[in-house]
Amino acid sequence: MAHTPPHTPPTPRRGGRALLLVLAGNMLIDALEVSVVIVALPPLGTTLGLTPLTAQWIMGGFALGFAALLLLGTPLATRFGRRPLYLAALTVFTLASLAGGLTSDPTTLIATRVLKGTCAALTAPTGLAIITTTYREGPERRRAISLYSFFGAIGFTTGLLLSGALTPLNWRLTFLCTAPAALLLLCLATRTIPHTPTPPPTPARPPHHLLTNGPLIRSALGAATLNGTYLSLLLLATFYLQTTWHWTPWHTALAFLPACAPLAAAALFAGPMVARFGAPRLIALGAAAPLTGYLLALATTPPHSYATDLMPTMALVGIGFVLSFTALNLHAGSALPPTDRPAATALYQTAVQLGAVLLPTATSALLTAGLAGHPPGTPGTTDAYRPPLVLITTAAAAGLAIALWGLRTSKPAHPKPVETQTG
Repeated sequence: MAHTPPHTPPTPRRGGRALLLVLAGNMLIDALEVSVVIVALPPLGTTLGLTPLTAQWIMGGFALGFAALLLLGTPLATRFGRRPLYLAALTVFTLASLAGGLTSDPTTLIATRVLKGTCAALTAPTGLAIITTTYREGPERRRAISLYSFFGAIGFTTGLLLSGALTPLNWRLTFLCTAPAALLLLCLATRTIPHTPTPPPTPARPPHHLLTNGPLIRSALGAATLNGTYLSLLLLATFYLQTTWHWTPWHTALAFLPACAPLAAAALFAGPMVARFGAPRLIALGAAAPLTGYLLALATTPPHSYATDLMPTMALVGIGFVLSFTALNLHAGSALPPTDRPAATALYQTAVQLGAVLLPTATSALLTAGLAGHPPGTPGTTDAYRPPLVLITTAAAAGLAIALWGLRTSKPAHPKPVETQTG
Protein backbone atom coordinates (compact mmCIF):
# COMPACT_ATOMS: atom_id res chain seq x y z
CA MET A 1 0.00 0.00 0.00
CA ALA A 2 1.37 3.41 -0.97
CA HIS A 3 2.15 5.71 1.88
CA THR A 4 0.05 8.91 1.89
CA PRO A 5 2.00 11.85 3.30
CA PRO A 6 0.22 13.75 6.03
CA HIS A 7 -1.50 16.97 5.08
CA THR A 8 0.82 19.92 5.67
CA PRO A 9 -0.69 23.37 6.15
CA PRO A 10 0.59 25.69 3.43
CA THR A 11 2.77 28.61 4.30
CA PRO A 12 2.19 32.01 2.64
CA ARG A 13 4.86 31.20 0.05
CA ARG A 14 3.00 28.03 -0.92
CA GLY A 15 -0.32 29.73 -1.60
CA GLY A 16 -1.57 30.50 1.88
CA ARG A 17 -1.98 34.20 1.10
CA ALA A 18 -3.96 33.52 -2.08
CA LEU A 19 -6.20 31.08 -0.22
CA LEU A 20 -6.83 33.60 2.54
CA LEU A 21 -7.64 36.25 -0.07
CA VAL A 22 -10.31 33.97 -1.54
CA LEU A 23 -11.84 33.05 1.83
CA ALA A 24 -11.77 36.62 3.17
CA GLY A 25 -13.13 37.97 -0.12
CA ASN A 26 -16.01 35.53 0.07
CA MET A 27 -16.67 36.66 3.65
CA LEU A 28 -16.76 40.28 2.46
CA ILE A 29 -19.30 39.43 -0.25
CA ASP A 30 -21.52 37.54 2.20
CA ALA A 31 -21.55 40.51 4.59
CA LEU A 32 -22.05 42.91 1.70
CA GLU A 33 -25.12 40.99 0.54
CA VAL A 34 -26.90 41.83 3.80
CA SER A 35 -26.65 45.58 3.23
CA VAL A 36 -26.34 46.12 -0.51
CA VAL A 37 -30.10 46.29 -1.08
CA ILE A 38 -31.16 48.35 1.96
CA VAL A 39 -31.15 51.85 0.50
CA ALA A 40 -32.43 50.49 -2.84
CA LEU A 41 -35.68 49.26 -1.27
CA PRO A 42 -37.79 52.47 -1.60
CA PRO A 43 -37.04 53.07 -5.32
CA LEU A 44 -37.26 49.34 -5.98
CA GLY A 45 -40.61 49.20 -4.22
CA THR A 46 -41.88 52.14 -6.27
CA THR A 47 -40.75 50.57 -9.53
CA LEU A 48 -42.24 47.14 -8.82
CA GLY A 49 -45.26 48.38 -6.86
CA LEU A 50 -44.27 46.77 -3.57
CA THR A 51 -45.31 47.63 -0.03
CA PRO A 52 -42.56 48.02 2.60
CA LEU A 53 -43.48 44.56 3.92
CA THR A 54 -42.95 42.88 0.54
CA ALA A 55 -39.87 44.93 -0.24
CA GLN A 56 -38.37 43.93 3.11
CA TRP A 57 -38.32 40.30 2.02
CA ILE A 58 -35.85 41.23 -0.69
CA MET A 59 -33.49 42.19 2.13
CA GLY A 60 -34.62 39.51 4.59
CA GLY A 61 -34.64 36.69 2.07
CA PHE A 62 -30.86 36.43 2.30
CA ALA A 63 -30.96 36.07 6.09
CA LEU A 64 -33.83 33.55 5.80
CA GLY A 65 -31.83 31.34 3.45
CA PHE A 66 -28.78 31.67 5.67
CA ALA A 67 -30.68 30.65 8.80
CA ALA A 68 -32.52 27.82 7.07
CA LEU A 69 -29.41 25.92 5.96
CA LEU A 70 -26.72 26.98 8.40
CA LEU A 71 -27.22 24.06 10.78
CA LEU A 72 -26.61 21.68 7.85
CA GLY A 73 -23.42 23.35 6.60
CA THR A 74 -20.95 21.30 8.63
CA PRO A 75 -22.71 17.92 8.10
CA LEU A 76 -22.88 18.55 4.34
CA ALA A 77 -19.19 19.46 4.23
CA THR A 78 -18.43 16.24 6.08
CA ARG A 79 -20.50 14.22 3.62
CA PHE A 80 -19.44 15.77 0.32
CA GLY A 81 -16.07 17.32 1.14
CA ARG A 82 -15.17 20.93 1.83
CA ARG A 83 -13.71 21.78 -1.56
CA PRO A 84 -16.60 20.41 -3.72
CA LEU A 85 -19.21 22.00 -1.45
CA TYR A 86 -17.43 25.36 -1.37
CA LEU A 87 -16.99 25.52 -5.16
CA ALA A 88 -20.57 24.41 -5.82
CA ALA A 89 -22.02 26.99 -3.41
CA LEU A 90 -19.92 29.78 -4.92
CA THR A 91 -21.04 28.76 -8.43
CA VAL A 92 -24.73 28.83 -7.50
CA PHE A 93 -24.21 32.17 -5.70
CA THR A 94 -22.79 33.69 -8.90
CA LEU A 95 -25.68 32.42 -11.02
CA ALA A 96 -28.26 33.60 -8.49
CA SER A 97 -26.70 37.08 -8.51
CA LEU A 98 -27.13 37.25 -12.28
CA ALA A 99 -30.71 35.95 -12.13
CA GLY A 100 -31.68 38.43 -9.44
CA GLY A 101 -30.34 41.37 -11.38
CA LEU A 102 -32.11 40.39 -14.60
CA THR A 103 -35.60 39.59 -13.31
CA SER A 104 -38.51 41.98 -12.81
CA ASP A 105 -40.65 39.49 -10.94
CA PRO A 106 -40.66 40.15 -7.16
CA THR A 107 -41.16 36.47 -6.30
CA THR A 108 -38.21 35.41 -8.43
CA LEU A 109 -36.11 38.22 -6.98
CA ILE A 110 -36.87 37.14 -3.42
CA ALA A 111 -36.18 33.50 -4.35
CA THR A 112 -32.71 34.41 -5.65
CA ARG A 113 -31.97 36.20 -2.39
CA VAL A 114 -33.00 33.14 -0.37
CA LEU A 115 -30.85 30.96 -2.62
CA LYS A 116 -27.83 33.23 -2.13
CA GLY A 117 -28.38 33.03 1.62
CA THR A 118 -28.28 29.24 1.51
CA CYS A 119 -25.03 29.41 -0.46
CA ALA A 120 -23.53 31.73 2.17
CA ALA A 121 -24.65 29.27 4.85
CA LEU A 122 -22.44 26.68 3.15
CA THR A 123 -19.39 28.81 2.34
CA ALA A 124 -19.14 30.58 5.72
CA PRO A 125 -18.66 27.55 8.01
CA THR A 126 -16.71 25.72 5.30
CA GLY A 127 -14.35 28.68 4.93
CA LEU A 128 -13.73 28.76 8.67
CA ALA A 129 -13.10 25.01 8.68
CA ILE A 130 -10.59 25.39 5.85
CA ILE A 131 -8.76 28.09 7.81
CA THR A 132 -8.59 26.05 11.00
CA THR A 133 -7.25 22.98 9.17
CA THR A 134 -4.92 24.75 6.72
CA TYR A 135 -3.15 27.36 8.86
CA ARG A 136 -0.95 26.29 11.75
CA GLU A 137 -2.29 26.86 15.24
CA GLY A 138 -0.81 29.94 16.84
CA PRO A 139 0.05 33.34 15.30
CA GLU A 140 -0.47 32.14 11.72
CA ARG A 141 -4.03 30.97 12.37
CA ARG A 142 -4.89 33.98 14.54
CA ARG A 143 -3.76 36.34 11.77
CA ALA A 144 -5.86 34.44 9.25
CA ILE A 145 -9.01 34.51 11.40
CA SER A 146 -8.48 38.20 12.26
CA LEU A 147 -8.24 39.15 8.58
CA TYR A 148 -11.21 36.92 7.75
CA SER A 149 -13.31 38.62 10.44
CA PHE A 150 -12.11 42.09 9.41
CA PHE A 151 -13.30 41.56 5.84
CA GLY A 152 -16.69 40.58 7.22
CA ALA A 153 -16.80 43.74 9.32
CA ILE A 154 -16.05 46.04 6.38
CA GLY A 155 -18.40 44.17 4.06
CA PHE A 156 -21.56 45.66 5.56
CA THR A 157 -20.29 49.23 5.19
CA THR A 158 -19.09 48.51 1.66
CA GLY A 159 -22.52 47.19 0.76
CA LEU A 160 -24.28 50.32 1.97
CA LEU A 161 -21.98 52.58 -0.01
CA LEU A 162 -22.29 50.43 -3.13
CA SER A 163 -26.06 50.47 -2.82
CA GLY A 164 -26.10 54.24 -2.46
CA ALA A 165 -23.86 54.70 -5.50
CA LEU A 166 -25.46 52.13 -7.81
CA THR A 167 -29.19 52.58 -7.08
CA PRO A 168 -29.46 56.02 -8.80
CA LEU A 169 -27.93 54.45 -11.92
CA ASN A 170 -30.11 51.34 -11.92
CA TRP A 171 -31.45 49.32 -9.00
CA ARG A 172 -30.55 46.11 -10.85
CA LEU A 173 -26.87 46.88 -10.36
CA THR A 174 -27.21 46.32 -6.61
CA PHE A 175 -28.01 42.67 -7.36
CA LEU A 176 -25.58 42.24 -10.24
CA CYS A 177 -22.55 43.84 -8.61
CA THR A 178 -21.53 40.75 -6.64
CA ALA A 179 -21.62 38.44 -9.66
CA PRO A 180 -18.26 39.50 -11.19
CA ALA A 181 -16.55 39.42 -7.80
CA ALA A 182 -17.99 35.99 -7.01
CA LEU A 183 -16.93 34.70 -10.44
CA LEU A 184 -13.38 35.96 -9.88
CA LEU A 185 -13.28 34.32 -6.47
CA LEU A 186 -14.59 31.09 -8.01
CA CYS A 187 -11.76 31.06 -10.55
CA LEU A 188 -9.20 31.66 -7.81
CA ALA A 189 -10.85 29.12 -5.52
CA THR A 190 -10.45 26.32 -8.04
CA ARG A 191 -6.68 26.86 -7.80
CA THR A 192 -6.33 27.57 -4.08
CA ILE A 193 -8.95 25.60 -2.11
CA PRO A 194 -7.02 22.56 -0.88
CA HIS A 195 -7.94 18.97 -1.63
CA THR A 196 -8.37 17.63 1.88
CA PRO A 197 -9.67 14.23 2.93
CA THR A 198 -13.26 14.22 4.06
CA PRO A 199 -13.19 14.27 7.86
CA PRO A 200 -14.82 11.25 9.45
CA PRO A 201 -18.06 11.96 11.31
CA THR A 202 -17.47 12.51 14.99
CA PRO A 203 -19.96 11.82 17.76
CA ALA A 204 -21.74 15.01 18.74
CA ARG A 205 -23.78 15.81 21.78
CA PRO A 206 -27.49 16.19 21.13
CA PRO A 207 -28.71 19.76 20.45
CA HIS A 208 -30.71 19.88 23.68
CA HIS A 209 -27.43 19.84 25.61
CA LEU A 210 -26.45 23.19 24.08
CA LEU A 211 -29.89 24.62 24.76
CA THR A 212 -29.16 24.43 28.48
CA ASN A 213 -25.86 26.33 28.21
CA GLY A 214 -26.58 29.75 29.73
CA PRO A 215 -23.75 31.82 28.19
CA LEU A 216 -24.46 30.41 24.71
CA ILE A 217 -28.22 30.99 24.82
CA ARG A 218 -27.94 34.46 26.37
CA SER A 219 -25.31 35.43 23.80
CA ALA A 220 -27.43 34.05 20.94
CA LEU A 221 -30.51 35.96 22.12
CA GLY A 222 -28.48 39.12 22.70
CA ALA A 223 -26.90 38.92 19.25
CA ALA A 224 -30.26 38.23 17.61
CA THR A 225 -31.73 41.29 19.33
CA LEU A 226 -28.74 43.48 18.46
CA ASN A 227 -28.75 42.46 14.80
CA GLY A 228 -32.54 42.49 14.40
CA THR A 229 -33.09 45.94 15.92
CA TYR A 230 -30.15 47.33 13.94
CA LEU A 231 -31.47 46.17 10.56
CA SER A 232 -35.00 47.23 11.53
CA LEU A 233 -33.77 50.75 12.28
CA LEU A 234 -31.97 50.99 8.93
CA LEU A 235 -35.06 49.69 7.14
CA LEU A 236 -37.28 52.23 8.88
CA ALA A 237 -34.84 55.08 8.33
CA THR A 238 -34.28 54.37 4.63
CA PHE A 239 -38.01 54.62 3.90
CA TYR A 240 -38.35 57.76 6.02
CA LEU A 241 -35.35 59.57 4.55
CA GLN A 242 -36.23 58.79 0.94
CA THR A 243 -40.02 59.09 0.99
CA THR A 244 -40.51 61.88 3.55
CA TRP A 245 -37.32 63.94 3.27
CA HIS A 246 -36.73 62.89 -0.36
CA TRP A 247 -33.07 62.11 0.18
CA THR A 248 -31.16 60.32 -2.54
CA PRO A 249 -29.95 56.74 -1.97
CA TRP A 250 -26.36 58.02 -1.79
CA HIS A 251 -27.15 60.55 0.94
CA THR A 252 -29.13 57.87 2.77
CA ALA A 253 -26.13 55.52 2.69
CA LEU A 254 -23.87 58.27 4.05
CA ALA A 255 -26.38 58.92 6.83
CA PHE A 256 -25.96 55.31 7.96
CA LEU A 257 -22.17 55.47 8.28
CA PRO A 258 -22.20 56.37 12.01
CA ALA A 259 -24.08 53.11 12.61
CA CYS A 260 -21.73 50.80 10.70
CA ALA A 261 -18.32 52.42 10.20
CA PRO A 262 -17.25 52.18 13.88
CA LEU A 263 -17.43 48.36 13.82
CA ALA A 264 -15.26 48.18 10.71
CA ALA A 265 -12.72 50.56 12.24
CA ALA A 266 -12.55 48.70 15.56
CA ALA A 267 -12.76 45.11 14.27
CA LEU A 268 -9.06 44.34 14.69
CA PHE A 269 -8.97 45.73 18.26
CA ALA A 270 -12.13 44.16 19.66
CA GLY A 271 -10.42 41.01 20.98
CA PRO A 272 -7.96 42.84 23.28
CA MET A 273 -10.81 45.06 24.51
CA VAL A 274 -12.79 41.98 25.57
CA ALA A 275 -9.73 40.52 27.30
CA ARG A 276 -9.27 43.73 29.28
CA PHE A 277 -12.84 44.55 30.33
CA GLY A 278 -14.60 41.19 30.21
CA ALA A 279 -17.31 40.01 27.82
CA PRO A 280 -20.38 40.29 30.14
CA ARG A 281 -19.61 43.91 31.02
CA LEU A 282 -19.13 44.90 27.37
CA ILE A 283 -22.28 43.02 26.33
CA ALA A 284 -24.33 44.99 28.86
CA LEU A 285 -22.84 48.32 27.77
CA GLY A 286 -23.30 47.34 24.13
CA ALA A 287 -26.99 46.67 24.74
CA ALA A 288 -27.53 49.89 26.68
CA ALA A 289 -26.08 52.17 23.99
CA PRO A 290 -28.53 51.26 21.16
CA LEU A 291 -31.48 51.32 23.57
CA THR A 292 -30.52 54.86 24.53
CA GLY A 293 -30.42 55.73 20.84
CA TYR A 294 -33.84 54.26 20.16
CA LEU A 295 -35.33 56.13 23.13
CA LEU A 296 -33.86 59.37 21.74
CA ALA A 297 -35.39 58.58 18.35
CA LEU A 298 -38.78 58.01 19.99
CA ALA A 299 -38.53 61.33 21.78
CA THR A 300 -37.86 63.16 18.50
CA THR A 301 -40.37 61.36 16.25
CA PRO A 302 -41.01 62.71 13.71
CA PRO A 303 -37.40 63.89 13.30
CA HIS A 304 -36.78 67.38 12.00
CA SER A 305 -33.00 67.38 11.67
CA TYR A 306 -30.54 64.62 10.86
CA ALA A 307 -27.74 66.13 12.96
CA THR A 308 -29.78 66.45 16.15
CA ASP A 309 -32.52 63.82 15.78
CA LEU A 310 -31.15 60.90 13.76
CA MET A 311 -27.36 60.98 13.84
CA PRO A 312 -27.11 60.49 17.65
CA THR A 313 -29.20 57.33 17.35
CA MET A 314 -27.02 56.04 14.52
CA ALA A 315 -23.86 56.76 16.49
CA LEU A 316 -25.14 55.04 19.64
CA VAL A 317 -26.09 51.96 17.63
CA GLY A 318 -22.60 51.90 16.10
CA ILE A 319 -21.04 52.18 19.56
CA GLY A 320 -23.20 49.29 20.73
CA PHE A 321 -21.81 47.07 17.99
CA VAL A 322 -18.22 48.04 18.77
CA LEU A 323 -18.70 47.18 22.43
CA SER A 324 -20.69 43.97 22.19
CA PHE A 325 -20.38 42.28 18.79
CA THR A 326 -17.09 40.49 19.46
CA ALA A 327 -17.89 40.13 23.17
CA LEU A 328 -21.08 38.23 22.32
CA ASN A 329 -19.12 36.01 19.95
CA LEU A 330 -16.49 35.20 22.55
CA HIS A 331 -18.89 34.74 25.44
CA ALA A 332 -21.02 32.31 23.44
CA GLY A 333 -18.16 29.84 23.38
CA SER A 334 -17.05 30.21 26.99
CA ALA A 335 -16.79 26.95 28.94
CA LEU A 336 -17.59 24.84 25.86
CA PRO A 337 -15.40 21.84 25.01
CA PRO A 338 -13.94 21.72 21.46
CA THR A 339 -16.37 18.98 20.40
CA ASP A 340 -19.33 21.28 21.04
CA ARG A 341 -18.02 24.39 19.30
CA PRO A 342 -19.09 23.58 15.69
CA ALA A 343 -22.68 22.97 16.80
CA ALA A 344 -22.57 26.03 19.05
CA THR A 345 -21.31 28.16 16.16
CA ALA A 346 -24.20 27.02 13.97
CA LEU A 347 -26.76 27.59 16.73
CA TYR A 348 -25.41 31.05 17.55
CA GLN A 349 -25.25 32.20 13.93
CA THR A 350 -28.72 30.82 13.21
CA ALA A 351 -30.08 32.98 16.04
CA VAL A 352 -28.30 36.03 14.59
CA GLN A 353 -29.89 35.44 11.18
CA LEU A 354 -33.33 34.75 12.63
CA GLY A 355 -33.13 38.12 14.37
CA ALA A 356 -32.45 39.64 10.95
CA VAL A 357 -35.61 37.97 9.63
CA LEU A 358 -38.19 38.28 12.40
CA LEU A 359 -37.72 41.84 13.68
CA PRO A 360 -37.45 43.58 10.27
CA THR A 361 -40.50 41.63 9.09
CA ALA A 362 -42.54 42.80 12.08
CA THR A 363 -41.20 46.35 11.65
CA SER A 364 -42.12 46.50 7.97
CA ALA A 365 -45.56 45.00 8.66
CA LEU A 366 -46.32 47.77 11.16
CA LEU A 367 -44.99 50.39 8.75
CA THR A 368 -47.09 49.03 5.88
CA ALA A 369 -50.21 49.08 8.05
CA GLY A 370 -49.49 52.64 9.19
CA LEU A 371 -48.88 53.93 5.67
CA ALA A 372 -52.03 52.32 4.24
CA GLY A 373 -54.33 55.02 2.88
CA HIS A 374 -51.87 57.87 3.49
CA PRO A 375 -50.30 59.48 0.41
CA PRO A 376 -46.58 60.28 0.79
CA GLY A 377 -45.91 63.53 2.62
CA THR A 378 -49.19 63.68 4.55
CA PRO A 379 -49.23 63.86 8.39
CA GLY A 380 -50.32 60.25 8.59
CA THR A 381 -47.10 59.25 6.87
CA THR A 382 -44.88 60.50 9.69
CA ASP A 383 -47.22 59.08 12.34
CA ALA A 384 -46.81 55.63 10.77
CA TYR A 385 -43.17 55.43 11.88
CA ARG A 386 -43.85 55.57 15.63
CA PRO A 387 -45.33 52.04 16.17
CA PRO A 388 -42.42 50.30 14.41
CA LEU A 389 -39.97 52.37 16.44
CA VAL A 390 -41.77 51.37 19.64
CA LEU A 391 -41.31 47.73 18.62
CA ILE A 392 -37.57 48.24 17.98
CA THR A 393 -37.16 49.99 21.33
CA THR A 394 -39.02 47.23 23.17
CA ALA A 395 -36.86 44.54 21.57
CA ALA A 396 -33.71 46.49 22.50
CA ALA A 397 -34.94 46.74 26.09
CA ALA A 398 -35.37 42.95 26.13
CA GLY A 399 -31.80 42.64 24.85
CA LEU A 400 -30.52 44.82 27.69
CA ALA A 401 -32.47 42.75 30.23
CA ILE A 402 -30.83 39.58 28.90
CA ALA A 403 -27.40 41.23 29.07
CA LEU A 404 -27.92 42.37 32.66
CA TRP A 405 -29.08 38.88 33.59
CA GLY A 406 -25.89 37.50 32.11
CA LEU A 407 -23.78 40.10 33.92
CA ARG A 408 -25.35 39.13 37.24
CA THR A 409 -24.80 35.40 36.73
CA SER A 410 -21.41 35.55 34.98
CA LYS A 411 -18.33 33.92 36.38
CA PRO A 412 -14.75 34.61 35.36
CA ALA A 413 -13.84 32.40 32.42
CA HIS A 414 -11.37 32.25 29.60
CA PRO A 415 -13.45 33.06 26.52
CA LYS A 416 -13.38 30.66 23.60
CA PRO A 417 -14.61 32.17 20.35
CA VAL A 418 -17.61 30.95 18.44
CA GLU A 419 -16.77 32.23 14.96
CA THR A 420 -19.53 34.25 13.41
CA GLN A 421 -20.36 36.43 10.48
CA THR A 422 -21.13 40.16 10.40
CA GLY A 423 -24.83 41.29 9.81
